[in-house]
Amino acid sequence: MSLTIKKIETFPIEVPLKSPFKTALRTVTTASSLIVRLTDSDGFVGLGEAAPTAPITGDTDASIKYAVEKVIAPKLIGVSLTQPERVKQLIDTALVGNHSPKAAVNIAVNELLAKHYGVSLSEWLGGYRQTISTDYTVSVGTAQEMVKHAQQLITEGFNTLKVKVGSQSPFEDLKQVRAIRQAVGPEVNIRLDANQGWHKKQAAKMINQMAQEGLDIELVEQPVPADDFEGMAYVTAHTDTPIMADESIFSVKDALRLLKMAGCDIINLKLMKAGGIDNALKINSIAEAFGVPCMVGSMIESQVSVTAAAAMAAAKANIQYYDLDAAMMFKTQPTTGGITHEGAVITIPDKPGLGIEFKAK
Repeated sequence: MSLTIKKIETFPIEVPLKSPFKTALRTVTTASSLIVRLTDSDGFVGLGEAAPTAPITGDTDASIKYAVEKVIAPKLIGVSLTQPERVKQLIDTALVGNHSPKAAVNIAVNELLAKHYGVSLSEWLGGYRQTISTDYTVSVGTAQEMVKHAQQLITEGFNTLKVKVGSQSPFEDLKQVRAIRQAVGPEVNIRLDANQGWHKKQAAKMINQMAQEGLDIELVEQPVPADDFEGMAYVTAHTDTPIMADESIFSVKDALRLLKMAGCDIINLKLMKAGGIDNALKINSIAEAFGVPCMVGSMIESQVSVTAAAAMAAAKANIQYYDLDAAMMFKTQPTTGGITHEGAVITIPDKPGLGIEFKAK
């Protein structure tokens, strides 16, 4: 008898964050997400997760739940897992857009396959490394608040900080970055994420000013609006600081278009944007062909999808940057197991699949 997908279940979760997460696009105090559980005809279970991020992906709690339960699931029940390419294509073509629900089901399918081979998800995907080192995000706030948070993170073992900018005037952004650099000293890496908050000439001017002042910014993420590909190319051409594309790239086509324009130096891969592991890895392969390294990041997601993202990040040599602090922001976790961390260093589970246990309440 063929190995088939027998059941697909969804479980909404809500978990308070340790402190508010503020960016140029939104403020989050409680993480809302949907755990997806696939069971196959042999009784194996695969977990996935979809996080709603309406300002970026357009996905909401209600749309994610509907997409999984009413659109994707009916197409997969009874389909053979011995045809994984067909299963994944059915997910991708089930409906237009809706990247986050697609990601949840894709993650669960990949975990099922890894479990059947008796290997961890990272080994299933390539197994290049066992540990990675993440940054930690300093949320938008007053200069005093951001400096205090940055100093706290240093004491907790993080030596790379991702500083959110772009929600206020460029002058205020510059003052805050100066204050943080002065507070943490020259040995700490500082990355900036504008979340589309600047326009192209403003961005180039700001980034060059920071370089002239010796603020030593490692990279700047998505300085201009997502659809301004020409703006991304302009900023990349007019600055020496590496420029990373995030919201501009959801698909292989986006990546190819921007890379042909020399529109970025690094690409941020996120499962919720790409629609899952397989599409994210396709983008990584294209970036590698252009000589462009990748980062793996996440939205505000729990241990389930962050572990999947970390497993993918550890699996591939071209993925060289890591922004996987999201689950660390949760007061509690809805699951047990998965990645562990000591300060910034994340260890990938070596148990089959994600190495996570989930007990629905």
